Amino acid sequence: MTIKRQKKAKKNINFYKHNFSFREPFQILIDGTFCQAALKNKIQIKEQMPKYLMGEVQLCTTNCALKELESLKDLYGAKLILQRYQVRNCKHFKNPVSASECLLSMLEVTNPHHYFVATQDQELTAGLNKIPGVPLMYIISNTMVLDKPSQCSVNHVEAVALGEMVTPAQQQSINSLKEVQGIGQDGERRGKKRKRKISNPNPLSCLKKKKKQPPTQPLKTEGEKKKRNRQRKRSKPEGGEGPSLKLPPNP
Repeated sequence: MTIKRQKKAKKNINFYKHNFSFREPFQILIDGTFCQAALKNKIQIKEQMPKYLMGEVQLCTTNCALKELESLKDLYGAKLILQRYQVRNCKHFKNPVSASECLLSMLEVTNPHHYFVATQDQELTAGLNKIPGVPLMYIISNTMVLDKPSQCSVNHVEAVALGEMVTPAQQQSINSLKEVQGIGQDGERRGKKRKRKISNPNPLSCLKKKKKQPPTQPLKTEGEKKKRNRQRKRSKPEGGEGPSLKLPPNP
């Protein structure tokens, strides 16, 4: 039975790794209800969680979850367990809210920090199923269980495969590129436009133009030379020489 559970867990983890870029160490957000169920069923969260997920984990919670347990005296044991974990900063430091509301706010719209959520709260579970890419863990029959991906996550993956949507990792990289380029959400560039500096003219364009040399006569070919010699011979008299001039006799 344990091998079968681990195979299902491995399949679900691979789904989140390939489609939502989950990486080790896995960050597990835990609330008081999960700690209370673990205490009741004698489950050692810190020892058993890495074995079940087959990787390193970081157990964490929020200040609101701790405040909620402080107000419930019956859950003192769960509070002792929960306060051993890392406390992540939330938006409700001055005005604490319920643990379910706080954990939902930590996930935002697309769970950009890749949190697992471990809870027994049904209200929180219903809210998590509406956010794509949120692995849900709970305790049932004295064992920890990683729930199968929600229908919202499956629909999101199918939409990405069809090219209708982008993954959270792609959206994050797009937002970072927009910040670097100074582009806002409306697509317009932020900041003042840079004025072009007046640059000096290109020194090569200031050089005097070279005078064009007259075209040289092409060299005569052998055929043209022979033709010209023939014309010269025809222009001479038959004797081969022109009329000679007689010089007057000397006195």
